[in-house]
Amino acid sequence: MYGLRLDPIAFSLGPITVHWYGIILGTAALVGLLLAVREGKRFGLSPDFFMDLLLLGVPSAILGARIYFVAFKWDEYKGNLLDFFKIWNGGIAIYGALIGAFICGIIYFRYKGYSFWRIADICAPSLIAGQMIGRWGNFVNQEAYGGPVEESFLRDTLHLPNWIVTNMNVDGVFHHPTFLYESLWNLLVLVVLLVIRRRPFLRAGELLMTYFIGYSLGRFFIEALRTDSLAFHGASWAASFINALWSPMGVVFDQGYLNPAEGNIRISQLISLLLIIAAIAMIIGRRTTGEANARYSDPVINYKTGLPAGATTEKKVDRKETDKESAGAHGESTLKE
Repeated sequence: MYGLRLDPIAFSLGPITVHWYGIILGTAALVGLLLAVREGKRFGLSPDFFMDLLLLGVPSAILGARIYFVAFKWDEYKGNLLDFFKIWNGGIAIYGALIGAFICGIIYFRYKGYSFWRIADICAPSLIAGQMIGRWGNFVNQEAYGGPVEESFLRDTLHLPNWIVTNMNVDGVFHHPTFLYESLWNLLVLVVLLVIRRRPFLRAGELLMTYFIGYSLGRFFIEALRTDSLAFHGASWAASFINALWSPMGVVFDQGYLNPAEGNIRISQLISLLLIIAAIAMIIGRRTTGEANARYSDPVINYKTGLPAGATTEKKVDRKETDKESAGAHGESTLKE
């Protein structure tokens, strides 16, 4: 008796079915929004600024995530293109979502007149919080799980509650809850980001880079446990190098099955490594060249107005007029004397 699997459908309203996957992703977006709004207030950024970003960024992220996934699974989708839109069945890739969101962010921030680095830093905790919550959508859909394990490992070693153990049973076989591993890792990264953003040493852009390093580090090791990784055929030395880096995990865990016909290198592992290297190089390079002269705690300046976020041109004009009046009054009193 394996128990009952969680129903992916939360409820139905006539012909409309609402999936838990969508509810969970919506919750992830809302939590991310609230975190960004709260931090943005410290810098004078209005909630509307982040609300508009959410309305533009979420569709961009979902589109990027879906295109990324389908591109590497084209043989499965080319016969039925309508399946491209069925995201409630899963099949979106986090790195694709990041690509879509960042393209949207670059355009939006530039349009609003703000530095990409400053706003992206504020949004970094929102990104990892959204990913932390979003992974539970994979849990409900019974996807993105790892290789087979004994039920006793889940119950007695990990001490997981019955409702998680039950849903980790797929066709009579229990699997690694990789969604849970990644969600907990993301929680740790979130705590780190929230702590270091208050430290005076942090420069503009470095909270975002820390997010990339932290998330990618966990993703590199957890990805190899999965059985559904997107993969490609690469050089054998590269595959051996990646496996060697992962090998310390092999003391406790076995890698998940990777179909040789699909490739020998897991794409997410490779991207994770490249992001870690790029983020570290970016931090060092920007500090060395002096590009990272602004600190995270500095005011966020709108380069279109030259004013800090939240300030208006009217205030600037009023200040000038006040200065003129003050100067005029001072002149009159000097003349009278």
